Amino acid sequence: MSLKPWKEIARPHKDVLEGTFKQAEFAADITQVATGTAQEEYQDAEKFFARTYITEGMRLLLISVAQRLAGKGGDPVVQLQTAFGGGKTHTMLAVYHLAARKASTDKLMGIPPILDEAGIHELPHARVAVIDGIKLSPSQASQYGPQKVNTLWGELAWQLLGEDGYAMVVESDRTGTSPGKEVLKQLLEKASPCVVLIDELVAFIRQLELGKSYPAGTYDSNISFIQALTEALKAVPNAILLASLPESELEVGGTMGQQALNTLEKYFARVESVWKPVGTEEAFEIVRRRLFDHPGDRAEVEGICRQFSDFYRQHAVKFPTETQSNEYFERLCRSYPIHPEVFDRLYEDWSTLDKFQRTRGVLQFMAIVIHRLWVSENRDALIMPGSLPLEDSNVRHKSIHYLPQGWEPVIEREVDGARSATLDLDSRVALFGGVQAARRTARTVFLGSAPSNSNQTARGTKQERILLGAVQPGQPVGIFEDVLKRLRDRLHYLYSEQDRFWFDTKPNLRREMESRKQNIDENDALVPLLRDRTNRLMGRNHHFAGIHVFTPSGDVPDDYGNGPRLVVLPTQAAFSRTEANLACKFAEEILRNRGEQPRQKQNRLIFLAADFDAVSRLKDQGRTFLAWKSIVDDIENGSLNQDMAHLRQAKQSRDTAEASLSQLIRETYKWLMAPVEEFVRGKPVLEWEVVQISTTTSNLVETIESKLREEEWLIYEWSPIFLRNVLTQWYFKDGVVEISALKVWQDSCHYLYLPRLVNDSVFKNALNQGVASEDFFGYAAGKEGDKYLGFTFGHGSVGGMDTEALLIEREVASAYREHLDAEAVQRAKDQAERDGEKLPVPAAGPMGGDGDAQGWTSAPIDAAQSGATSGSYPAAPSTVKKHFYGTVDLDPLKAKMDFARLVDEVVENFTLRSGIEVNISVEIEAVSPGGFDEVLQRTIKENCSVLKFSSSEFEEE
Repeated sequence: MSLKPWKEIARPHKDVLEGTFKQAEFAADITQVATGTAQEEYQDAEKFFARTYITEGMRLLLISVAQRLAGKGGDPVVQLQTAFGGGKTHTMLAVYHLAARKASTDKLMGIPPILDEAGIHELPHARVAVIDGIKLSPSQASQYGPQKVNTLWGELAWQLLGEDGYAMVVESDRTGTSPGKEVLKQLLEKASPCVVLIDELVAFIRQLELGKSYPAGTYDSNISFIQALTEALKAVPNAILLASLPESELEVGGTMGQQALNTLEKYFARVESVWKPVGTEEAFEIVRRRLFDHPGDRAEVEGICRQFSDFYRQHAVKFPTETQSNEYFERLCRSYPIHPEVFDRLYEDWSTLDKFQRTRGVLQFMAIVIHRLWVSENRDALIMPGSLPLEDSNVRHKSIHYLPQGWEPVIEREVDGARSATLDLDSRVALFGGVQAARRTARTVFLGSAPSNSNQTARGTKQERILLGAVQPGQPVGIFEDVLKRLRDRLHYLYSEQDRFWFDTKPNLRREMESRKQNIDENDALVPLLRDRTNRLMGRNHHFAGIHVFTPSGDVPDDYGNGPRLVVLPTQAAFSRTEANLACKFAEEILRNRGEQPRQKQNRLIFLAADFDAVSRLKDQGRTFLAWKSIVDDIENGSLNQDMAHLRQAKQSRDTAEASLSQLIRETYKWLMAPVEEFVRGKPVLEWEVVQISTTTSNLVETIESKLREEEWLIYEWSPIFLRNVLTQWYFKDGVVEISALKVWQDSCHYLYLPRLVNDSVFKNALNQGVASEDFFGYAAGKEGDKYLGFTFGHGSVGGMDTEALLIEREVASAYREHLDAEAVQRAKDQAERDGEKLPVPAAGPMGGDGDAQGWTSAPIDAAQSGATSGSYPAAPSTVKKHFYGTVDLDPLKAKMDFARLVDEVVENFTLRSGIEVNISVEIEAVSPGGFDEVLQRTIKENCSVLKFSSSEFEEE
């Protein structure tokens, strides 16, 4: 079932719909009704009851009034006391219309059941006196034709019985003295059945200064009148008094008003029956009847409310506990099309404000809201806290009317203005804008927290209530949780503590934070922070020889290591598939060079790069954390003067920023890069293989290793067939039949076109598996002349991988083994002949050890002593070369780089082999036509002495 908008189901009253209502019309005036000048909805009894929801308190009161007027019991005095705007005057109007009987009771909606419950078949007409303390003046008499009436008792007598009644109290009215209980009793008996309605009594009596006499009498005489009147009413069975007394300090009005209230309460307490005020649940119906002509068909209303109820139950942990009960479903139905949370916040929070008049205030506020939503084509399923159109000037002004000064800029800039931060956020993030998440969330926080103050022990509104006021069925709750975090980190007037949020007119520390963010140096503060936090996220290292975060090329070792090295590129070297790729250029510089020297072991490096699109957010988050951290530090050491509330906020913001920073680093560093070389026209060309890694796993290094294994960029287990393929492709060609095993391993660390092995153990395992079979290659621990030492082919394992160890082409190894077997057979024959015995010829078998077969010495075979040898078996003996001498001229401007290359490419090939003696001499000749100055000569001589030159001289010619 789809969520139909409320405006397609419910219809407001015409004045609300058209916006023609007046705020004053919501304020019922008992005097205007008594004089016949009130608005028709209040003046006409039928229309009044048609729009009036008879609450439990009103029902009980009307039963008591009906019984009293019929002489069947009931309370003689009823005190109406509740908060400002709590429905006192509206209740008096109900009593007035019931007693005055200007319309038949069967035409008054809701009255017949009340009379039935009271046991009354025919309600008598009653006289009604309305005494309005606001209208009457202690110093000015009321004029009724030629007659002047000065006092409250004069008013009472005149309104009940006219001239006859006034005649009974004329002397007391002229002298300003109370007529006493007996006179009032006689007056009430003669006027009965009658009703006396006294509204705003305290407002009248507080004007009477102690010890001063007025035409309306003194303070004491008026108090005496109230005492006498309440006593007289007890003696007249069909007379009743309803008096309204204020509950809020705003209505009491100062010291004199409080004294009057205290005194009146004492006398009313002797005889009165306190009226039960309007409950919040009843207020739902009161407001709905007044604002809506038709709230909607029951079936449609229940269908919408059921979807809300089911949604709350589906996401039970996200919403308040009470939403899980069937009772809340009934509340939704009773308050439709207004969400119960709107009523709860207005009645529970806003009604605590002195100027907010409970039901009347709610009516005034919601009438403006509903009109604005109607004309703006609002499509919400219910009118929720998140629906409140605070961007509308009328709604906004009505909202802040009840609040202290300073809320206008808060709403305009951060809640719901044309240039507000929430509107900007909704506009920038499509996910938020689609459901107006930022604005709906901020409106809900405002409605739930604006009436709060710093004196409260738990300030603000909980997250679960914010979600309740903002999210509609079908919308992802997570979007609103996310936007709430964004608002907390962005807004200047929004505060949070644990799971509570509130707006305040006092800015939080965000402005201070934003200012500090601008002054954070990237190189001195931000880069070290990102390096440290990225290192922390790496987790346990399993197979990498080292992890180098933001490390210069000169500090990344160039070695074989016990594993490859992971280089984490700095943020300026981010990867992008669309933008100019700085990551590849930066990584290539590290790959090719170690500082100013050429890098040799290039195939030992793997790179991790940041995502280009996320770097700016990462840097911003890093600056945010550093700014909050500095604020916390400054508050704690006293250099920034702030209270404990701001310190808590700063600490929470710091911790939140730190957690977000770690998460953002994880999300940013997601591009794994591996260098490879492909041969194009016989020349190696560098290419980059790039893959995205998961950003949700807990251990970053494990994730990287898993991806390297998956992509086969790093080999953890190597089959000998692949090693044989490498040997065949790169070494055993052009007549070469053997190669140093160490060279193959080292080459795999050097050259990007060879497989990248985790470590030498992987290589050794491949060797062992290979020599155990006859399908791949042979192995020799060394070579003397043309004899293989420690020859293995088809069985056993390799002895080691030093400079002497050789890998032998399979066919050559097979032939060498057959040759050894044949020689072993021949030696056996020769020995048998010498011994005169006939021995069976041994079958050819595998050879082992130093090339011996069953203890016999094998014949030598010609092969190169080291490196690779061309030709096929058997080869003729070659001349042994035992001395090497080489001379090279170096460019003095590049001598440092060229000499390092010379050592790596030439000298190291000698020093890695045992038994080779290497001598290196360096000759330096410098000529200056003008001669060398003394300073230069002294410097050169001192340095040559330190470097232990065998000779160093300056000559004249």
